[in-house]
Amino acid sequence: MFVFGDSLIDDGNNNNLSSIAKANYYPYGIDFFQGPTGRFSNGKTVIDVLCDLLGLPYLPPYTSLGLNGTRLLGGVNYASAAGGILDETGEYLGERFSLDQQVLNFENDLNELRTLMGGERNLSQYLARSIVVMVFGSNDYINNYLLPPLYPTSYKYTPEEYANLLLNHYTRQILALYSIGLRKFVLSGVGPLGCIPNQRASGFTPADRCVDRVNQMVGLFNVGLRSLVQQLNTNHPGAIFVYGNTYGALGDILNNPSAYGFTVVERGCCGLGRFRGQITCLPFSVPCLDRSQHIFWDAFHPTQAVNLILGQRAFTGPPNDMYPVNVQQLAQL
Repeated sequence: MFVFGDSLIDDGNNNNLSSIAKANYYPYGIDFFQGPTGRFSNGKTVIDVLCDLLGLPYLPPYTSLGLNGTRLLGGVNYASAAGGILDETGEYLGERFSLDQQVLNFENDLNELRTLMGGERNLSQYLARSIVVMVFGSNDYINNYLLPPLYPTSYKYTPEEYANLLLNHYTRQILALYSIGLRKFVLSGVGPLGCIPNQRASGFTPADRCVDRVNQMVGLFNVGLRSLVQQLNTNHPGAIFVYGNTYGALGDILNNPSAYGFTVVERGCCGLGRFRGQITCLPFSVPCLDRSQHIFWDAFHPTQAVNLILGQRAFTGPPNDMYPVNVQQLAQL
């Protein structure tokens, strides 16, 4: 499994970068067996959950020392906190790997993989059987479009135009990975960003409401991504592209929290200010004790409890969650 994305699935790539977007300190990882690793959660990410379900070892981050030889074979995590589809997204937070750079980083590992596999033919079989997971888009809104005047994109583009700009750039890089020989893609939609503590804390909305304007924006991106998946499947019959309906799954949890065992919907477990969402989780802050009751861990990211649900739905969910097939079916193809 080769994964590309942002802090929702980063497992330590930013630790040694000059960046504000890091999570390699307590209380991040408070419920993870290795403690703080650079994962932006109290415990497992969705990728860790998928590794458990697929029987894969947890993926090493691209930047981990001595990442060569057989350590590459189970897959690599290229995701980087604050990274976006657009290169300039998240720039004000410091160094990060954008989508373009993550694809280049993967290409850097290809020679090593080719050598390990003993040639091109074995490599192409290996790549065709591997699963690619891509989780992008959130930062292109939170750390770009929704930050005027730091970023001019919201003056230059309507929400529709911006979603199309993102999807056009995204498509180019998805096809770059396809041309290298990867054939199984999971493309995750963006969750309801208007409901995260960081956006609720913006004061643009009544205390008990999500920011609808933001949810409508990401809705345009998701609709476009789902139709892109259909288009890619039509045009590339030898490959399979899957749309992950993160918005629907997380929306379901937010709308029916008690059905899933959650009691705290709008507030982070670790953070400061309104909804614990104005300043994110600082080193050695004291997090909430009832973490399994919280949907959000910090101002931006879900708890392990939510990631376990999302991972399971990605693995075995119906076509409404994972279209046209789920990860379990994808692995068997």
